[in-house]
Amino acid sequence: YSIEQGVGVRSVCGEKTGFAYTDEISLPALLDSATAARAISRAGQSGTIRMAKNSPAASNTLYGVGDPLRSLSEQDKIDLLHRIDARARAMSPHVQQVMANLMAAHEIILVVDEQGNLRADVRPMVRTNVSVIVARDGQTESAMAGGGGRFDLDWFLNEDKALQFADEAVRKALINLDAQAAPAGSMTVVLGSGWPGVLLHEAIGHGLEGDFNRKGTSAFSGRIGEQVAAKGITVVDDGTLEKRRGSLNMDDEGVTTNCTTLIEDGVLKGYMMDRQNAALMNTQSTGNGRRQSYAHLTMPRMTNTYMLAGQYDPQEIITSVDKGVYAVNFSGGQVDITSGKFVFSTSEAYLIENGKVTRPLKNATLI
Repeated sequence: YSIEQGVGVRSVCGEKTGFAYTDEISLPALLDSATAARAISRAGQSGTIRMAKNSPAASNTLYGVGDPLRSLSEQDKIDLLHRIDARARAMSPHVQQVMANLMAAHEIILVVDEQGNLRADVRPMVRTNVSVIVARDGQTESAMAGGGGRFDLDWFLNEDKALQFADEAVRKALINLDAQAAPAGSMTVVLGSGWPGVLLHEAIGHGLEGDFNRKGTSAFSGRIGEQVAAKGITVVDDGTLEKRRGSLNMDDEGVTTNCTTLIEDGVLKGYMMDRQNAALMNTQSTGNGRRQSYAHLTMPRMTNTYMLAGQYDPQEIITSVDKGVYAVNFSGGQVDITSGKFVFSTSEAYLIENGKVTRPLKNATLI
């Protein structure tokens, strides 16, 4: 495990930012960091800018304040991992190897802005991952499943949730043993709910972050009010979903998170903003100021970004496809936010023929 603590100080002058941090939480170290940050931002820069106002507001209460690291004893954690291992191996004689882990983090954050407002947040985060390797007749396949959120580790004991991840990992790996190579060519792709949202996150979400649009490097730059998606498509960034991984009571600038509509009925409505980019673009922060740690600068980044449900039943969508691919899970991908081009690889996919899901596919790549 690791313990990190420190203070980061930011000074803003126009588009120029000075930033300094210290690993020592003391008044002298804080004053030295403030002096350094101010000197950096003022060097060669005479312009000033009024930061987007950060009015004090009641914090959300989206998750508890308990320390997840202490929510289970060391022995309970070990026992849970052994149960996951045993569950996965009991699922099939083809299971050759099981890898499981538990992760937990406990963050305590205090933000002080230039108006003297102080806001604090205590952020728990846990996750478990289960990976399995299966083999049959000389063929080897693997799969992974997992999940988590802002709660204690004992959440995984409720309704045997951790064991359900073991079931899911084995299920996907066994399906891959029977999967056939994906056909090449242009065809309709139907995305399942859940994990396929990573495609929206990467291919759309990052392109709607304020700094990229202010600098004109996103495919969505300067297009507010334009039709950028099909009618019926509404995309939101919602940092207020209870106990979700991306949710925050406040962002890392002390701004209360909210639900921001990015695309409505296919029309681009706005971008995700932190305070600095909001000020430079003459708008307001959307509560998306995020920083990796006290040693990193704030950037406008996503919380929980997803597409709202539409009017069609999932089966109705599949029935409408003569030939295509039903993508259920992804293993990874990359996107160029300037052009909007992307490449994603599926970890679970099926062929759609004559409106029906038929055989499983492997190594399907979406371009």
